[in-house]
Amino acid sequence: MRQIRLLTKDSHTYNIGKNMKKDIFDLNGKIALVTGASRGIGEAIATLLAAYGAHVIVSSRKIDDCNLVSEKIKADGGSAEALACHVGNMEDIARCFDYIKATHKKLDVLINNAATNPYFGHILDTDLGAFTKTIDVNVRGYFFMSVEGAKLMRDNGGGSIVNTASINALQPGGYQGVYSISKAAVVNMTKSFAKECAQFGIRVNALLPGLTKTKFAGALFTNDDIYKRAISSIPMGRHAEPDEMAGAVLFLASDAASYTNGECIVVDGGMTL
Repeated sequence: MRQIRLLTKDSHTYNIGKNMKKDIFDLNGKIALVTGASRGIGEAIATLLAAYGAHVIVSSRKIDDCNLVSEKIKADGGSAEALACHVGNMEDIARCFDYIKATHKKLDVLINNAATNPYFGHILDTDLGAFTKTIDVNVRGYFFMSVEGAKLMRDNGGGSIVNTASINALQPGGYQGVYSISKAAVVNMTKSFAKECAQFGIRVNALLPGLTKTKFAGALFTNDDIYKRAISSIPMGRHAEPDEMAGAVLFLASDAASYTNGECIVVDGGMTL
């Protein structure tokens, strides 16, 4: 008979059978790059991956903000470093991966979390600047970060890519037209990379967060009418905190998800039911 020991705060050991190692969430020895990691969901992800043993490269546009998160992780006993990278800039992407190749020789985990949403308003009033910026970061950025990350993983025996999308990919958010479109593209991108990169031992999955209290989602929290309507559609009756998104990413990044590929995990308190 197979026995399962439930997770506790101080133990994540499972005993399920001969073929499964005990510490299925263990990331010791892994190099993880987290973009958009200077705050919010990205910071929560970086912190949790480090807590489970990964050396985390904390990345966003501003190095000072990255340093703050990196130092917090190290103060808590984790391993981390800061690396500035604007994923909407192709030269920054190239520099980022040149650095990782030269310094670490490998990449085990890539979390594409950096995103932008410069316009909140009616879709008919979207200007070219807002459209271009959104697509450059949320689609082109994710795509070429995944290309470069997957090449490095392919050359080193595999890895895991996790893309932060949004429930807006499934149900477009009001006054978030181009952002919702970009996140729908991320979902299909995830499946495309998953299908073609599995042969190299690379798993590609996505997190689809619901209403989460971050600076990024500030427009949804400052408008009482929009916020109340959103909360009324969530069976759990509340918004999420960034930490509540990180657990799903830990699962997808770790060996716990060794046979999970091309999946888009919705974490929304039941909002899309």
